[in-house]
Amino acid sequence: MRKLYRKLVLMRNPLTSVRKNVNSHSGRMFSDRKWIVPFLASLLVSITLFFSAIFGLFNVPYGGDPLPFDIISFARAEDSSGYFVESDLKKSFNTSGYSNLEAPRLAYLISGTEGDSHRMMRTLQAVYHPRNQYVLRLDLEAPPRERLELTNMVKSDTTFREVENVRVMAQSNLVTCKGPTMIACTLQAIAVLLKESLEWDWFLNLSASDYPLVTQDGSAWVALTRTCVEYCIWGWDNLLRTILMYYTNFISSPEGYFHTVICNTDEFRSTAISHDLHYIAWDTPPKQHPISLSMKDFDKMVKSKAPFAWKFHKNDSVLDKIDKELLGHTSRFAPGAWCIGSSEGGADPCSLRGDDSVFRPREAARTPKDATI
Repeated sequence: MRKLYRKLVLMRNPLTSVRKNVNSHSGRMFSDRKWIVPFLASLLVSITLFFSAIFGLFNVPYGGDPLPFDIISFARAEDSSGYFVESDLKKSFNTSGYSNLEAPRLAYLISGTEGDSHRMMRTLQAVYHPRNQYVLRLDLEAPPRERLELTNMVKSDTTFREVENVRVMAQSNLVTCKGPTMIACTLQAIAVLLKESLEWDWFLNLSASDYPLVTQDGSAWVALTRTCVEYCIWGWDNLLRTILMYYTNFISSPEGYFHTVICNTDEFRSTAISHDLHYIAWDTPPKQHPISLSMKDFDKMVKSKAPFAWKFHKNDSVLDKIDKELLGHTSRFAPGAWCIGSSEGGADPCSLRGDDSVFRPREAARTPKDATI
């Protein structure tokens, strides 16, 4: 009788058992949501890069018309391979890009967080050269007033206004040591540099606690060729997306992302060198973070022949020693041959700008050249 009763109930409401089964299956389906975080993080990175490339999510501190967005030519109907950056990449390796022996131009990303605006300006002035391009980025921890202050410092500099090669990103993003946020911000800055300027050869990223040991007349965390970063931004190879997804779950993912891309791409594998162009001092045994450099580390920094050092406390006295003895930095910028003004009476020699294709390395800045290529 009980069995007959259950059958009659099901006949009256046949959807009851179906709902139970659906609910049980859906519960199992959505109980394991570990895939959601990597998926959403990768989606965020892709959307950020897309809008950065199309709209340029930054503010241009100078007037004037924007440069044409013409990095890769897409108007080759007669050759379907011309629609992809890989074809341009192979052509660039088949031709000698440095046959004219012109000195390379550098593109810098200088990043900081809350309280770093003045440190970023000091680093900028120490590595500044009219031939180079610069992007300054403060993360989401920095308040809007500090970002505005940094923008105003750039706008008020007469050299920056004349040359128009320094930009402050208006958009702020959350940056943490976990996941792909640092990679996303670096790729976004690269997209800005590619959109804004056609005249640079190498990309270098610095933090506010980095400082140069050589003048610009002479890796950062990475030193990448323009061809390589164009491939990272424009390449349609699925390897790039796969590696980005892979590093979504890593701590300090920038320490491996670009390196993995280079070592797994035939065109770039032979160009990698095992040197990050930094002098860094570690505890013994090494801990997670290096020790802060001070006056006692000065001789070791010079002997290292590295063009940069990391990391320094804010306004440490050793920075003044580097300015004086290595960079000759006594005014706004570390002066190069492009500074042709008088320095008498404490005047700024860089207030008068000469030919920026002429170089005059300082004696103290010549030794680190062996660490660069």
